[in-house]
Amino acid sequence: MREITSSILQKVRREDPGQAEFHQAVHEFLISVDKIIDDLPHIVYHKVLERLIEPERTVIFRIPWVDDDGILQLNRGYRVQMNSALGPYKGGLRLHPSVDLSIMKFLAFEQTFKNSLTGLQLGGGKGGSNFDPKGKSDGEIMRFCQSFMTELSRHIGADTDIPAGDIGVGSRETGYLFGQYKRLRNEFTGTLTGKSPLWGGSYIRPEATGYGLVYLAAAMLHDADDTLEGKTCLVSGSGNVAQYTVEKLIDMGAKVVTLSDSSGCIHDPDGIDREKLAYVKQLKNVSRGRIAAYTQKYRHATYHVASTAQGFNTLWSFPADCAFPCATQNEISDQDARNLTANKIKLVAEGANMPTTIDGIRILQESGVLFAPAKAANAGGVAVSGLEMAQNSSRLQWTAEKVDQNLQRIMKQIHGTISTYAERYGSKGNLVDGANIAGFLKVANAMIDQGYV
Repeated sequence: MREITSSILQKVRREDPGQAEFHQAVHEFLISVDKIIDDLPHIVYHKVLERLIEPERTVIFRIPWVDDDGILQLNRGYRVQMNSALGPYKGGLRLHPSVDLSIMKFLAFEQTFKNSLTGLQLGGGKGGSNFDPKGKSDGEIMRFCQSFMTELSRHIGADTDIPAGDIGVGSRETGYLFGQYKRLRNEFTGTLTGKSPLWGGSYIRPEATGYGLVYLAAAMLHDADDTLEGKTCLVSGSGNVAQYTVEKLIDMGAKVVTLSDSSGCIHDPDGIDREKLAYVKQLKNVSRGRIAAYTQKYRHATYHVASTAQGFNTLWSFPADCAFPCATQNEISDQDARNLTANKIKLVAEGANMPTTIDGIRILQESGVLFAPAKAANAGGVAVSGLEMAQNSSRLQWTAEKVDQNLQRIMKQIHGTISTYAERYGSKGNLVDGANIAGFLKVANAMIDQGYV
């Protein structure tokens, strides 16, 4: 690395100790920017990189709530408002025991460039809590969400910061959060996205991240004179993103053979068809069961318990043409990448945020695998959130067909943008560089225009 980018990485590690995920996100970004920094003296002069890595505002607060036994519980809440150069802060809320400041900052940092790539006027932010919704009753979820929003409402608004859903925040949680915001502020505005279409939400929003991921993968294969038709695909996760990734892959003639959750993965060599996918949706969304139950219903499938002892994720060891990590960060390690390339994987497109380690990305790219980073590949969710904001502002609701057409247009535009920027700056075919550089330059120039704020 050059002196300027190396010094910034060292600064982050020194001033934000223990924030491994944030360090990783900044490092991966700086690897790309390092290749062009000598051509950007105005960005160096205005210290844009130094300002970019420092959140504009970080809010941390306690969340008291009462469980069904009448016992007071406490959790910690976060909202990281990273950058508003392109518009109001936009990013999801995550409810998961792993949530801490490092994860919130890495997600907000990634979100800034992801939102930039959509072409919509959106800044970057992220929030959440270490609350675990698994095993909680609806009443407990509601009381937690109401307490969470009581504090969060001070810091958000339709022209300030517009949260959405993420891991652990689906339609149920969004409804409770919105209801409490409306109650506290006495206003019905588009302050949260991912709402039900019955009361201000957009059609295709639940499907958007998964659909968008597949649309971008299809565009990548099209450039290589190929299609998804007949491809065997590995998908990790079994939540919203994974489910709709599978759905759209089926639409495009691909065969999906895996799904997973935190306990382990299933492998179905016969493929997950529409009937099986409907069962998974019922299992995960309604019954809130574990993916292992899939093998009890479909006997040809096998279940593999998650284990860190072996040093790799079994899911990425099955032969396939395409891989779609849709679970969580760092689920594809360097060894997983080697396993994928040994099995002649052709394409990896990230549905989760930062699911591949830096070494894993390098191995995949050096092996000639088509690789789409999350900040481009999973931008479909925030893209449709932006379209939901537009519908809320005009008090209109578009048809599902219109929203889907706009989603396809945005994902094709993202692919075109990152491909163009990769080639323009000497990294043809390297979509990680293309995404980082394209997203960064738009934000950087807006920051310079707006002065030292």
